Amino acid sequence: MTADMVAPAWMHSQITAEQYDSWSAEQCAGIEIVDGMVVVTPSASARHNRLGRFLANGLELAAGPDWNADTDFDVRLQDIPLTNRRPDVVVYRADSIDLVPMRPDRVLLVVEVVSPGSETTDRVVKPDQYAKAGIAFYWRVEQAATGVPVVYTYVLDPASGVYRDGDICTGVIKTSLPFQMEIDLGAL
Repeated sequence: MTADMVAPAWMHSQITAEQYDSWSAEQCAGIEIVDGMVVVTPSASARHNRLGRFLANGLELAAGPDWNADTDFDVRLQDIPLTNRRPDVVVYRADSIDLVPMRPDRVLLVVEVVSPGSETTDRVVKPDQYAKAGIAFYWRVEQAATGVPVVYTYVLDPASGVYRDGDICTGVIKTSLPFQMEIDLGAL
């Protein structure tokens, strides 16, 4: 093993919110922090990124002036131990665009596009973390072999603190969010 192959020391110890907040955008790119530990996320495929961008653009248009939708956006789920997730798409209150870190109480919806290698995390781990943080809506997008994505929607049940199943959509998506939206996923 060469010196270039050894992971930096900060990848072997718990990271605090203060440490993470002092890092540059370049240092934070491509990682998430889960229970204080750095988790390196592999680069997404062009199809994955395009689908996320397409959904973000559609959600942004449908949301109106009160909501923004972005990709490549950190959400601070908890401070101790630090858990920062970077969903593929985040819909959040427009008046909090400059708030860093973005807190779950400002987030309406998170979307994860499932890729090979992220199935368990996107189907089990992240929905549990997002629900515990109180994020009202979660969408999981599966890239079907037919080329038309399948969107599984979940709505937070405030009484139990877990997501309940919403609709399963292919083709056109109509939301039950506080705004109306139609997206033709077949156009991808």
